[in-house]
Amino acid sequence: MQSLKSNALEPTRRELAGLSPFARFVRLLPVFGLPILTLLLIALFSLILPDTFPTLLNVRSIVGDKSIIAILALAAMIPMATGRIDLTVGYGIVLWHILAISLQTSYGIDWRVAVVIVLALGALLGLLNGLLVEVAQIDSFIATLGTGTVLYAIAMWHTGGRQVIGTLPDAFTSIFTTSLFGLPIAATYVIVIAVVLWLASDYLPIGRYLYAIGANPRAAALNGIPARRYVILAFVSSGVLTAFAGIVLAAKLRIGQASVGLDFLLPALVGAFLGSTTIKPGRVNVWGTVFGVSILAVGIAGIQQLGGDFYVEPLFNGATLLVAIGIAGYTQRRRRSPRKPVQGAALSTTAMPPNETNDGSAGTLSTPPSGTGRTE
Repeated sequence: MQSLKSNALEPTRRELAGLSPFARFVRLLPVFGLPILTLLLIALFSLILPDTFPTLLNVRSIVGDKSIIAILALAAMIPMATGRIDLTVGYGIVLWHILAISLQTSYGIDWRVAVVIVLALGALLGLLNGLLVEVAQIDSFIATLGTGTVLYAIAMWHTGGRQVIGTLPDAFTSIFTTSLFGLPIAATYVIVIAVVLWLASDYLPIGRYLYAIGANPRAAALNGIPARRYVILAFVSSGVLTAFAGIVLAAKLRIGQASVGLDFLLPALVGAFLGSTTIKPGRVNVWGTVFGVSILAVGIAGIQQLGGDFYVEPLFNGATLLVAIGIAGYTQRRRRSPRKPVQGAALSTTAMPPNETNDGSAGTLSTPPSGTGRTE
């Protein structure tokens, strides 16, 4: 069952061609507004806090703290492209980081084997979520909330409510502690994952299929896309990335505790939702998600250095989530409102250039037969 709807709202070249320079700027502002705002925040905090904010130490701290959230946000983005939501990105990391540690410290398993086991279990969880959503036809929010709560209960049972402590090999902890070009290697993980997802979503058929399913599952099915298979695959991919984030968190903390994982759920979802308001407004996308997490990281770091209290971070995340959802809803309503066509342009989709559709996406499916088009 579909919980979200994915509609591309970025302007097309044809649409921009008929606008004045100022109107073109206004139309493009939602596309690049978030990256511009991120740069403005960096400049602002650098001026206010010149001794602490624009330093390599601060950059390393922000990157080290928020890279795991960025991985989880990218994991959540994949099911969102199909119109589903995966709450286990927040609950799963609780169990996965505990298992990554306890398999080594309590059961004496080699760290490489432990990593493979955790990744396999993450894929299995994603498969379970996909089956619950697509075969059992349970709403993705309810299904993943249920499985996530079970995971959290298992983590509490496994630890007995106590921390998992033990000596971990240096090779395992280097998964997080290694530096590359002066930055934590976790930043490299984010870049590699983002590039792979970007290539898959923007340049491979699988990406167009996922977005088509998110926009209109019925039309996608009528165009021959096996929607059930791709939705399950999206959940499996999300599960693997969540498990990987748990491994990185275990290498960072070196102790397992069931109280830490839920702190990642809200910022990860905020990053993914906020990403749907930029770069390709109206649908989740890779670079929008990266900028969504970036503006959260910059904003929270700056406010905390200005003396913000401990409750600033959840307050900032919650308020940003509401703003992001509000902006996304507003832009979708504006896009659906009737506009005067450009003079000389036909109203039908057949008059549009090849590989360009009404929703602004490039290289998507051809217009389905009458009666199977997108429903709003």
